[in-house]
Amino acid sequence: METNPRTSEIARKTAETDIRLSFNIDGTGSYEVDTGVPFLDHMLELFAKHGCFDLKVQAKGDTKVDDHHSVEDIGICLVKALKEAVGDKAGIYRYGFMLLPMDEALAEVALDFSGRPFLAWNVEWQQETIKTFQTSLVEEFWRAVAVEAGLNLHITARSGKDAHHVSEAIFKGTARAMRSALTYDPRSKGIPSTKGSL
Repeated sequence: METNPRTSEIARKTAETDIRLSFNIDGTGSYEVDTGVPFLDHMLELFAKHGCFDLKVQAKGDTKVDDHHSVEDIGICLVKALKEAVGDKAGIYRYGFMLLPMDEALAEVALDFSGRPFLAWNVEWQQETIKTFQTSLVEEFWRAVAVEAGLNLHITARSGKDAHHVSEAIFKGTARAMRSALTYDPRSKGIPSTKGSL
């Protein structure tokens, strides 16, 4: 199987955010993250580490108003970099699944790099905020990822009372599922679809 470097760099500047991001699918889990949203920093660090992705993010946004624009736009940039890095998806497993525990929380993640965006979100929060971070923004982040990636993404919190633990299980679980889906299948010689494209 061809093993060209699967890396990408993205820059995005709007009236609301200014983001620079680099992504390496076949990394070691190294990260340098400064988004201006401390809880998102923590989640992205977990995502990189557990996906074995190398991730650098430098972002400035209108966080004095709200974290929403930064969270959504960083999700968009992450996926643009991911799409560019993965290319035509030839030889990848395509599907990924993870059932991941984090103390009392248990997250189930199933995904398909199908080219057809859909987010099935089954999470009920026990708290509306984690310090100042709105828990509803976790869904917004993964919705941006699913839409931009053309990703069929199902996320279910099977259990969990602590919103931090639930969020952590979701980010770790999605990272692990993505890692599985994006790994090269040694038995596959082309696009993993009877259509011939994804």
